[in-house]
Amino acid sequence: MANGGPVEHGYPHLETVRAAVTALYRRLSRDTIETFSASVAPADVAFCDTDDLHLGAQRVAREIVRHFRLPDARLIVGFREMTHAANVELAAGPEYFVELNDRFRTHRGDIGAALAHEVAHVYLHRLGLSFPTTAQNEILTDTTTAYLGAGWLLLDAYREDAVSSQKLGYLTPEEFGYVLAKRALLFGEDPSVWFTSPQAYTAYAKGLAQARLDGQQPPLTGAGWAGRRRYAHDRRHAATAPPSASYTFTPDPAGQLRVSFPCPTCHQRIRVPVRGRVRARCGLCRTVLECDT
Repeated sequence: MANGGPVEHGYPHLETVRAAVTALYRRLSRDTIETFSASVAPADVAFCDTDDLHLGAQRVAREIVRHFRLPDARLIVGFREMTHAANVELAAGPEYFVELNDRFRTHRGDIGAALAHEVAHVYLHRLGLSFPTTAQNEILTDTTTAYLGAGWLLLDAYREDAVSSQKLGYLTPEEFGYVLAKRALLFGEDPSVWFTSPQAYTAYAKGLAQARLDGQQPPLTGAGWAGRRRYAHDRRHAATAPPSASYTFTPDPAGQLRVSFPCPTCHQRIRVPVRGRVRARCGLCRTVLECDT
């Protein structure tokens, strides 16, 4: 939790974020992900200063537990002085003890954001889905929170000006915007209508631009002129395709050239023949892609 300190920006964790999206599709399937097409509603996690602190926190926790479809999970929420925003004990359940930073006693509007991350920890724990390191697991948790409809709360908790700052979660604001935009492009949802933080709008706009670039890379037909020209050059010199390119060329056993590239939805790599116009269907997320190979 950045509390008055510097906030990291940009996309330093982008590859891990993309790997997390792929892992979600592999573990859940496209059908299960589509059951999360509706995000957490602002009214369901609203927290007024006049609400009882502990009863209100428990109410918000129940709503987020319900959103993640964990009907038998019960969160016991407490507050204490700590460095991080929150912490959850990942025991066998069904009760999970969550501790929130004492600052949320007076910043109650952000309690939903902190709880969303912790409930996502519980969700992933029950799925048995994890990454090798603690840092990667936190990126996986933030990505899961955002992609499954509760992460807009975390981005909305981001505020920064010349003299103060606040950010929850381990993704940068732009990375949160990127994951929310990937979700928005999938479900036709605009989370920016729920933001109360002006900085969240800016971060989401930047993330949306980055997310749209995923669908504008060759050999996809949405690629721009410069990308198509570079791709044509690399295709003629397949053995020397630049490392910066997202696509690679390899011959199949019959000697025919094939190109592999990441699916713009789930980032699973797709491999198709190099033979002009091709319609490809991602085997993981079932997205149909128009390509010019």
